[in-house]
Amino acid sequence: MKQIILPIIGVVFFIVLVGLLTQKVQDGKFTFPVKNSAEVSQRSEIKINDITIPVEIANTDILRRKGLSNQDSLPEGQGMFFVFTQKDVKPPFWMKDMKFAIDIIWINDDEIVQIDKNVQPPAPGTTDDKLLLYMPAQPIDYVLEVAAGFSDNNNILVGNVIDISSIQ
Repeated sequence: MKQIILPIIGVVFFIVLVGLLTQKVQDGKFTFPVKNSAEVSQRSEIKINDITIPVEIANTDILRRKGLSNQDSLPEGQGMFFVFTQKDVKPPFWMKDMKFAIDIIWINDDEIVQIDKNVQPPAPGTTDDKLLLYMPAQPIDYVLEVAAGFSDNNNILVGNVIDISSIQ
């Protein structure tokens, strides 16, 4: 009799456990552990006009979420290049924990489609619900963040083509 009851109890326990986990995932209350929260981004370079820009690549959810937050500055002439898992998206960006102003360059099909210049960091103590969201006017594939003024100083304009062949 014990030989039959123990396996039945084990199966029932397993079904209940799976049911509870499934419910928590559907409710959005369960988060899977992050494999490596200290992910290190890759480095590469892109070209706009005749300008080579060394970039840090943000190509995972963790790196895209972190962005340039909590950095004191961005080295002159360098940037952060955001790669999305889907093409033609309209991702919102915010300046959470940013300490310096940036230009946000929105890119679709290797062409600059929008530039948000001199985007300022929030005032200290700004709560998340008060942060401004920056979005492209049209779907994009990539975003390049550079120090404020970089676009004007280097004559980077909407319509310029970007060479990202070293990244792909």
